[in-house]
Amino acid sequence: MQRKATALDVAKRAGVSRSAVSLVLNGRGDGNVAKESQDRIRQAAADLNYSPNAIALSLRNQRTRVIGIVSDEVVVSPFDGNIIGGADDVARAHGFVTVVMDTERDASRDESAVETLLDRQVDGLMYVTVGLKPLDVPHGMLRVPSVLANCFDNSPTPQLHHVIPDEVSGGREATEHLLQLGHRDIAFLAGAATSPAVPLRIVGHREAMAKAAIPVREDRVFMAGWDINDGFHGAMGLLSASERPTAIVCANDRLAVGVALAAARLGLAVPRDLSIIGYDDEFRIAATMVPALTTMALPLREMGAAAMSMLLEQIEDPVQRPTAGGNGHLETMVPCRLVVRESTGPIPAR
Repeated sequence: MQRKATALDVAKRAGVSRSAVSLVLNGRGDGNVAKESQDRIRQAAADLNYSPNAIALSLRNQRTRVIGIVSDEVVVSPFDGNIIGGADDVARAHGFVTVVMDTERDASRDESAVETLLDRQVDGLMYVTVGLKPLDVPHGMLRVPSVLANCFDNSPTPQLHHVIPDEVSGGREATEHLLQLGHRDIAFLAGAATSPAVPLRIVGHREAMAKAAIPVREDRVFMAGWDINDGFHGAMGLLSASERPTAIVCANDRLAVGVALAAARLGLAVPRDLSIIGYDDEFRIAATMVPALTTMALPLREMGAAAMSMLLEQIEDPVQRPTAGGNGHLETMVPCRLVVRESTGPIPAR
């Protein structure tokens, strides 16, 4: 078996001292080791496939290199798990591991979950939710570097940075796509009124219509719910009228499934008679629908990755930790992405 390379091997290959290797690979090279020597050390380490011993590094830095993640239901839910996946990718790339605890929507377990992770000496904490939500931040999260993903600090003076999807631009881009196809009578089936994402997506829809100088009919925008049945009944009401919309924006992909079922019930072909656009790009639904669903993809992995990158910056440099007093500098919005498939097409001839 080939012997594992050591720091001394790296030092010999780079032509530097053993201490210089330690400084550079532990992130303390700047100001202590010349730039040219740092480059040689990193190249030598890569050539020899050398990586510092994680346990020894943790002892020297007084860190466990473990990140605690608390979720409301991401682990047990079929939705939004990619947020944790994106966060874990970044953590592992920087030599950290993640430990995840799920409260299964029981907010009373938040504090105990955080304390359990703190007892295990995690270097930082992340809270992740299914769907955009306000969060009563557990007090323990204020004792170590912490960040929120897909949720935001609900206190009057937020203290934690949050990473959320840009819901306004998502709603706007969905409607703009239909406008570019020639549609003018566009309905918007929103989700439930309790979701903070819903009014933001409606704002985006109204902005797109206003920019095109098209009045928004109030009977074309209403809360429908989140499930297939909600989409079916909402669409039946819209499509059974003598003057029906030519396109429907749905607040999630399950609503879009219901709309497609209603269109089929009424003998309408998608997209020839009706264009449908969803939201989420839900796995095993959007791409497998017939016709395949055009949708706004939520940037789940991107949000997780951005939140973890932020958290690791705070851990490496405590000066990066945010302070209380307004959330203007505590918010990062990640854009949604339009995925064009087969359920949207030009305005039908009438």
